[in-house]
Amino acid sequence: MGRRVMYFNTTTLFTMLKTSKADGSYLKEITKLEKQDLLILDDFELKPLDNINRHSIMEIIEDRHGKRSTIIASQLPFEAWHQIIRE
Repeated sequence: MGRRVMYFNTTTLFTMLKTSKADGSYLKEITKLEKQDLLILDDFELKPLDNINRHSIMEIIEDRHGKRSTIIASQLPFEAWHQIIRE
């Protein structure tokens, strides 16, 4: 249908983003995520967020807010997210 969609298990996404910070391609990866019409993040919060991952997820959400669609799937109830993210 001509829409750009990316799907990530969040553990895989966070590993990719940490690697991209190490090799200098972080901004390129974040820009690629921002440009997708739909970004699907699955298994959110199966592992606790460290400071690096917390910053990355907030940056992704802020960059996409009001511009593109994002689906975040989690086994945790939404009410528990604030405690987990701690931001």
